[in-house]
Amino acid sequence: AEMIASEGRAVVVAVNKWDLVADKQKTQKAMRETIEEKMSQVPGVALVTISALGERGLDKLMAAALAAYDTWNRRVSTPDLNRWLQEAVSRHAPPASEGRRVRLRYITQPSTRPPTFVAFCSRPAELPRSYIRYLTNSLRQVFGLPGVPIRFSLKKGENPYAGRSTRVRSRR
Repeated sequence: AEMIASEGRAVVVAVNKWDLVADKQKTQKAMRETIEEKMSQVPGVALVTISALGERGLDKLMAAALAAYDTWNRRVSTPDLNRWLQEAVSRHAPPASEGRRVRLRYITQPSTRPPTFVAFCSRPAELPRSYIRYLTNSLRQVFGLPGVPIRFSLKKGENPYAGRSTRVRSRR
């Protein structure tokens, strides 16, 4: 699971020999719990039961693979991302570090395969890993990105006032 996430690949789990399973509901529930536990890096992984010999479930497997591929290639517009960022920050503000809050200014998606997001903020090193996880999980939920790893990074935005003189000019 860690290798899949680090490679940035979409995931679909297919379980073969499903026609031989006696208690299908109980087994499927146990398998879902195991997948959620073992593949916590990539929540929302699709689980498809198939019987290759009986040729059952293969259409569902193909549909799940195509859906994962579409999610892996999904692009979210910058205005939608910035609206989401404002709402996410208003719901749960970033923690203060040394008495000052980290200001998240804007976010963009530079690439897909996997979906990659870059947020620009005042002090990226000060933002705790737990808050980045909150933002990533929120992105996954709001924009429907299950079963694919999300790359989320922070960059320090340029100060638009850097290099300007602080002297105030007087009017004549």
